[in-house]
Amino acid sequence: MTADPTDTARTLPRSVRIGYGSGSVATGAFGTVPGLMLLPYLTDELGVAALWAGLIVFLPKAWDVVLNPIAGRLSDRTVDPSGPRRPWLLRAGVMLAGAFALVFAAPDLGSRVAEAAWVLVFFVLAATAYAFFQVPYVSMPAEITASYDERTRLMTWRVAILAFTIMLAGATAPIIRDAVGGREGYRVMGVVMACLIAVGAVSAWHGTRRAPIGRVAPGAGSLREQLRTVAAARDFRVLLTTFVLQALATGCMLAGVDYLAGDVLGRQGLSTILFVCFVGPALVLTPLWARWGEKVGKKRGYVVASLVLAAGASLTLLALGSNDVWTMAGTALVGVGYAGCQVFPMAMLPDAAAVDAARTGENRIGVYTGVWTAGETLGLALGPGVFALVLALGGYVSSTGGAVEQPESAQLAITLGFSVLPALLILLSLWWLRRYTLDAAAVARSEGVLVD
Repeated sequence: MTADPTDTARTLPRSVRIGYGSGSVATGAFGTVPGLMLLPYLTDELGVAALWAGLIVFLPKAWDVVLNPIAGRLSDRTVDPSGPRRPWLLRAGVMLAGAFALVFAAPDLGSRVAEAAWVLVFFVLAATAYAFFQVPYVSMPAEITASYDERTRLMTWRVAILAFTIMLAGATAPIIRDAVGGREGYRVMGVVMACLIAVGAVSAWHGTRRAPIGRVAPGAGSLREQLRTVAAARDFRVLLTTFVLQALATGCMLAGVDYLAGDVLGRQGLSTILFVCFVGPALVLTPLWARWGEKVGKKRGYVVASLVLAAGASLTLLALGSNDVWTMAGTALVGVGYAGCQVFPMAMLPDAAAVDAARTGENRIGVYTGVWTAGETLGLALGPGVFALVLALGGYVSSTGGAVEQPESAQLAITLGFSVLPALLILLSLWWLRRYTLDAAAVARSEGVLVD
């Protein structure tokens, strides 16, 4: 990407920030609802064993790991008057919405295997469409602005809208399911969430129509050669590893909300309250994290946010004593840390890609974000898979819609999978983050290479 600093370094209008951020309505809904609802749908409605259910949730996202870098390269080479990214937002976004609705619309086929296969097929289709939406979407900030601080402001809007969407989708999906009841409840919930995804995709496409595009020069060489180049970028590599481990931790917690509320705390309706506790603080604190990060630096802000998230996850261990108050307090603390753990890495990713573009004069942002999204997808997919494995080890009993009293071993597994395991993963991720070196001065020096 050979962006003109006079065009892209200026402060972006609020309409562009909001327009870009609205894409998080689509990514937030798709990233949240399957992680929250799909595992319970398979184990408690279709009667699929926990281990197999975890595999069904994992496989489509694993497919994305392969597909995302390809989607990034294709978007790098897309030629369109509106830029290489925006056309994908509309095409893939609409396809994503349709496939998502069908994931939870499995008819009564009289066979658990056939119904599980239905879910797997349409979840693979949804994951494919998501790759071609998410990768171009995440690629856009490095081309919209060359400003180190403006990228943080752009991410602030994105994360704020993301947090609101997570709360909206995560809180209402269980309510819709429970209000309608049974398998039909899941079908209605799927259609409502699909509409939400479609609104987000169309809004992002329309809202970025006046955003700067920059002059795009796709990187030379094969995809394999570009992937090797990206893998050699040390700061990107350690940032990605940190983020993937944290996505894995978040995936475990998302998958565990419904189980923690119903099987450990004994209040199924509490899942909505826990979700509000998780996301509510992020709606307020996301701009504060961004402002504080401008003062202390993105890396330091990321470290502190990660420690807060780990502390909150650890506190939810008190759910074992059926303590609703402390569980909700811990979940709220998780939300405080989660807001920062979204703002900072999302603002650091364009820095790493821009440094490479400035150094080489070639635009590999699509490949960078393809690899990044693949890693995030892998982490979020492994989360429910790992949580399902923990359920299986704890002796969780699946059912076809009826209430089942879970053994104490299963309740212990649910609680540990929701609290201690995510906390340990967050702390482990900091071992890689400490090696990240890019700051405002480093990015400015790299931009000087291109300007000169």
